[in-house]
Amino acid sequence: MRYHVVVTFVIAPYRLSITGSPGSGKSTLAKEFENLGFHVISVEELAVEHNCIGEIDSIDQARPIDLDALNDAIEKDWTTAPLEPLIIDGHLSHHLPTDAVVVLRCSPKVLEERMKKRNYSESKILGNCDWELLGSSWNEKDSEIPWNEYDTTKNDVHSIVVALSLWISDGFKPESPLSVIDWVSELEE
Repeated sequence: MRYHVVVTFVIAPYRLSITGSPGSGKSTLAKEFENLGFHVISVEELAVEHNCIGEIDSIDQARPIDLDALNDAIEKDWTTAPLEPLIIDGHLSHHLPTDAVVVLRCSPKVLEERMKKRNYSESKILGNCDWELLGSSWNEKDSEIPWNEYDTTKNDVHSIVVALSLWISDGFKPESPLSVIDWVSELEE
């Protein structure tokens, strides 16, 4: 079933980070917002645009991003609100000066299967599943901007879009979730 979402902007245009472990659904969610007419950019695209990205690392097959240089490069342009809402897709997006952060969470067991389908190395799978188990991006929360999390384990992208749209239209309130996902507790049950 497809939901039709209408987001009424009661707040000024904003920059919204979508972060989470690899395989949690960041790009799928960002693509859905793009299909709804939002401007979406990935952290990697920003890094390439501002020459803040390195060559592919032979160990993890990723291109390292110099976050300090990227933040310096966008600082001047990002001191004022954007003309339209901007969605920033990427597991490092919560390190950028955005107005709110969405953390996508997913059961480590489901993440493991998703990463295996992507042919990630065993060490990369283990590292990312451990990171998710321990709370992923929540561990790196270093600002007072609004943060919220959504479980993508069983929830489809459309239900996440609806919930997220309600959070956006309410001015990013509450500014943090009433409870956070705790995979460790769930494993103990």
